[in-house]
Amino acid sequence: MPSDGFVYCCFNQSYKLSRPVFLRWMNILRATPGSVLWLLESTPTATANLVREAQSCDIAPERRVFAPRLPLDQHLARHRLADLFLDTLPCNAHTTASDALWAGLPVLTCRGEAFAGRVATSLLHAIGLPRLVTASLDEYEDQAKTLAARPDLLADIRRQLAENRLSHPLFDIGRFTANLEEAYGEMWRRWCEGQAVEAFAVGG
Repeated sequence: MPSDGFVYCCFNQSYKLSRPVFLRWMNILRATPGSVLWLLESTPTATANLVREAQSCDIAPERRVFAPRLPLDQHLARHRLADLFLDTLPCNAHTTASDALWAGLPVLTCRGEAFAGRVATSLLHAIGLPRLVTASLDEYEDQAKTLAARPDLLADIRRQLAENRLSHPLFDIGRFTANLEEAYGEMWRRWCEGQAVEAFAVGG
């Protein structure tokens, strides 16, 4: 990792890395001097493909860093070395985004059209950070550049994430359990009464 450069990261599986988003990442690196992109090390073929694509975009080799797989506690700990997690599309980070948020690392996402591309949006709303949800890849790219150029803004987001981690629904296991049990009870009641299947909400 650079001692003073901005560290973008994405620890998603390599199959989630689409070309349109990867090209946006290259634009972001070009616009952020001294920045690096930290990716999860995958298969040799996937790594070689990513290196080749970055080279075709004139991104220097030292600006691409690959993270080997580590035990979970060490993997969570190394999130502290990154500044911003860049999400993928059309398939978002799921557990990976939860890991980043739990470790205190802000996640920037772009809202997709299907469930798999809207998971990070849901997570960010559940932890009180909807401002990290963008509506287009243009907005996503601009926001990533802005957060690197505005350390005050990123610091405010990190502060809010730290404050919300244990006070908002995302990591409130007790609330989740109670709501799930209430939902099971409501489904059973409706089935016993012969009611038609329909959507309903529980808890809060």
